[in-house]
Amino acid sequence: MTNTPPGPQPEPQPAHAPATPAARAAAAADGPPAVRRPAWRRVTRGEPRWASTSTVLAVVVIQFALPARLTVQPRWLMPAVELALLVALVAGNPHRIERASRTYRALELALTLAIGGANAYGAARLVAGLVRGTEGGSAGPLLLTGGAIWLINTVIFGLLYWELDRGGPAARAQGERDVPDFLFVQMQVPEMAPEHWEPAFFDYFYLSYTNSTAFSPTDVMPMTRWAKALMLAQSAVSLLTVVLVVARAVNILQ
Repeated sequence: MTNTPPGPQPEPQPAHAPATPAARAAAAADGPPAVRRPAWRRVTRGEPRWASTSTVLAVVVIQFALPARLTVQPRWLMPAVELALLVALVAGNPHRIERASRTYRALELALTLAIGGANAYGAARLVAGLVRGTEGGSAGPLLLTGGAIWLINTVIFGLLYWELDRGGPAARAQGERDVPDFLFVQMQVPEMAPEHWEPAFFDYFYLSYTNSTAFSPTDVMPMTRWAKALMLAQSAVSLLTVVLVVARAVNILQ
């Protein structure tokens, strides 16, 4: 049996603590590990071009499928303008959206406004016809036409959110602005998001779709007045279109 010598005994050291005072001082000098800024707040690679380009091409196809009475005449005019603007944008950033001059930004907004103007014309003609009772002789074609205009409207606002949030896709890639116009869930809970997550075109299209269907924000919050104004306008347009088209279709079916 081993006898313990009398006198004070040394306190046991935690297994993770530095063994000597010098080591403890060095660990304290190093400080806590640096917290890495999330991807959406630092310089990253530009967003791939294909998502927004393919969406605009799909809109052009839908525009050609709309009835001639709801399109700007000649009916090839607006699709031709939109395609010309799209070609110019693709030429400026063919693969990733990483460079943006004032001219490039103007072309981006001009494309969105061109699509929006053509769709506003069609929506106004459709609503006027529904109010006068001259539009919608059959429920099926009416629902398809109303659905096409509603879908294009969703794309338009998705493009607007994507183009305007924190200065647009190129400015976001350069990390020029820290304060977001739209607060996504991944920004609020970064530890639950992928390391390299940052908002892309599909995220803004999802925002636009949910706002068009719920008529209010869902999981993405508008943080600035212009963002709130755009979401308010989109909800109003979507609600008006859906209510009038569905009401007329139900009336026809009865």
